[in-house]
Amino acid sequence: MDRMPVSRLFHERLLFFNNLDGLGFKEWIFHPAMLFGALYEWWGDWGKRERPHEGLDLCLYRTKEGSIHHLAEETKIPVILEGKISNVADDFLGESIFVSHGAYDSNERQLYTIYGHVKPGNHIRPGERLSEGDIVGVIAETKNSGPAVPHHLHISVAWIPNTMHVQELGWQMINDLARVVFLDPLDVTECPYSIMSSI
Repeated sequence: MDRMPVSRLFHERLLFFNNLDGLGFKEWIFHPAMLFGALYEWWGDWGKRERPHEGLDLCLYRTKEGSIHHLAEETKIPVILEGKISNVADDFLGESIFVSHGAYDSNERQLYTIYGHVKPGNHIRPGERLSEGDIVGVIAETKNSGPAVPHHLHISVAWIPNTMHVQELGWQMINDLARVVFLDPLDVTECPYSIMSSI
């Protein structure tokens, strides 16, 4: 697989814009079911996923004092890499923002980052250009969305065929395409974290 860029601003901006440093942030906390490739959900009855988890769920963090906190609703979300908004599509908790990055692998697939379960900012529309670290929206409320899922940010990183029209970008479409290659977001972001066996 072609060499991946790494974002150094995503984690810094996420802390800065949400005052997580001021709250004593030390590290992200992940249950194994929040990680890339997980086969089970981390909420409700811990049911089996329809397909392996396509990304990473940011929800919990530990402070320097050792306490564990949830990200707040309305947490501001920075974009991982410089790019362009290709589409905004509904997901089961909010909306997902698809950002293309103008980088291609050897099979002519383009690199995308996807930010799920969000409420996009008013300026977020297809064609909008973004610098690394720009805010694209906030974590969406989940209390009225049906399933009892804690609010969180879902991040996916993927190589998506350039033959796909940007208006078609959505979860059903990209999960049905055998040529889409999902990557572990932890390989693209520099951030401290630990993995727990339970929450």
